[in-house]
Amino acid sequence: MRITPRAKRFRRYLTAPVVLLALTGTSASIATADSAQARTGALPTATHPKQTEAQVIIRVTAGSLDPVIARVRELNGTITRRLPIITGFAAAVPLSAVALLRADARVLAITPDAAGRVQTVNPALGYDQADTGSLDQITALVGARSMWSAGWTGKGVDVAMIDTGVSKVTGLNSGNVVNGPDLSTDQASVELRYRDGYGHGTHMASIIAGRDAASSPAGYAATGTSSYAGVAPDARVISLKVGATDGSADVSQVIAAIDWVTQHAHSDGLNIRVLNLSYGSPSTQDYTLDPLTYAVEAAWRQGIVVVVAAGNDGTNKVDLANPAQDPTVMAVGAEDPNGTLTTTDDTIPAFSNRGTMKRHVDIVAPGTHVLGLAVPGSVVHLANPAARVGTRFLRGSGTSQATAVTSGVVALLLQARPVLTPDQVKWALSDSATALPKGTSTNRGAGLINAAAALKAAGKATLPSQASLVNKAEYGTGTGSLELARGGSHLTTGKTTINDKTTVAPTTEQRLTGERDIFGTTWSSTTWAPAALAGTTWNGGSWRGNVWTGTGFNAQGDWAAVPWTAPSWAGASWYGRSWVGRTWVSGAWVGSAWVNSSWSGRTWVSASWSGGTWN
Repeated sequence: MRITPRAKRFRRYLTAPVVLLALTGTSASIATADSAQARTGALPTATHPKQTEAQVIIRVTAGSLDPVIARVRELNGTITRRLPIITGFAAAVPLSAVALLRADARVLAITPDAAGRVQTVNPALGYDQADTGSLDQITALVGARSMWSAGWTGKGVDVAMIDTGVSKVTGLNSGNVVNGPDLSTDQASVELRYRDGYGHGTHMASIIAGRDAASSPAGYAATGTSSYAGVAPDARVISLKVGATDGSADVSQVIAAIDWVTQHAHSDGLNIRVLNLSYGSPSTQDYTLDPLTYAVEAAWRQGIVVVVAAGNDGTNKVDLANPAQDPTVMAVGAEDPNGTLTTTDDTIPAFSNRGTMKRHVDIVAPGTHVLGLAVPGSVVHLANPAARVGTRFLRGSGTSQATAVTSGVVALLLQARPVLTPDQVKWALSDSATALPKGTSTNRGAGLINAAAALKAAGKATLPSQASLVNKAEYGTGTGSLELARGGSHLTTGKTTINDKTTVAPTTEQRLTGERDIFGTTWSSTTWAPAALAGTTWNGGSWRGNVWTGTGFNAQGDWAAVPWTAPSWAGASWYGRSWVGRTWVSGAWVGSAWVNSSWSGRTWVSASWSGGTWN
């Protein structure tokens, strides 16, 4: 996940303390002008015989702002103002220079800098609902609104989300979020338990199933509504927190959470049909051996559609993140709508892992500048003031967001066709995806997800059977190394290490490494793997013999907590310990840090968290 503010493409913006105000031309929308003219070469043209220059807005590729500005000046153009929020600038350029600039590979679009008027921003939401990063537009783009109109809103389908927890902010407090067990290192603290002190999980949950209030399918589908709604607003999110307030999580915690979902999918009134995993490790271990990939395979084979982020390493790392590299599950990449609801101009952002011909993304979904709910005072919220929109929302980009969109679509599909197997769901989504002409087979997969088209595909009389859809690639054994599954990222008491580099001064405390799980218990793949597939790794509140949680939901609707009873890593007790100086003060998180990761302007540059990668 990258946190990035973004103005709606092809429109001018003014910034204000609370909202962004979009401007449109007095005679026509600049968005229309761009799509119809900037790409065809028809604009700008002289509207007066003596007109020799055009007032334009030029949007450029990331990292090329200054070079393109220099090029404009070489062509005798004048820069009138920089517009960093859209990675561009306004300029007066000679008409003769327009074609040259349009031919420059660094230039994404040239649009008229027309006089404008303030476009209405919905005061109840604090943003323009026509913004293509809004869920209003994303749900239209992926066919979710058509599903709502047909009566499918995800009702009755539970989506398990393994992440950093969910804070029940407005939009996630209307009864469709349930806390499963907190398996993070925050678990022993009443103040930290279940809550999303980091801000990632809440953002994902809001995309999957956020809603300001429960409504009818027609109510969700109505245009112009002032209420926020995610892709599957009546689905229920079962939140399993593994990432602590600083984002840290060990791969063994993620595996334990997947095991819990597999084993409890239909316990205590649950109906978990989807697992959202916006997580990945940089493991180079073959997927047939890796314990993490085996855990998601076990869930898949028990009837749960596992939706996994491809990763945000972009061109620096071709392979998909782990466990997206497993061909069994649904690996999701990100796509950029580029400001329109047509797909002819859609592109695949550079950060989205493209994979290889052997294993690439299965499908893509909108994953750029997505407006999701924020947790005021969380680490992400405090670190990115420029990404905030209004008082409730935050822009984020990444395969995390694309994965959340896809999980919501799967929930809609499974409400409409509950008998579908995971393999059939994957086939229907892939078979019906919208082709993207600007993508490649490795970075776009089958194309852009489309819920309504997938429903039609799933209704075919010739829908392939489960037997015909079993992956030709062999299922794994899970008997590989837990340490290799970490990919070089380790948790410590008192310090954090990423890729084996200590980021805080060494102390006498311990680092979790080798074939040991979060409790310091020796990892035995040959014992764990068959139990994971059979759904027997948990016994009440114990996982692999260590007491971790209660055995059911409490009166508040949360899975009952049982403080860890002095688990240790070679003598370093976890119970009662604090992590990296995080503190709750006057309703806000302070002193927390994502160690050794950088925030650059409006972009979350590094996607790597201390326990792996939250994508």
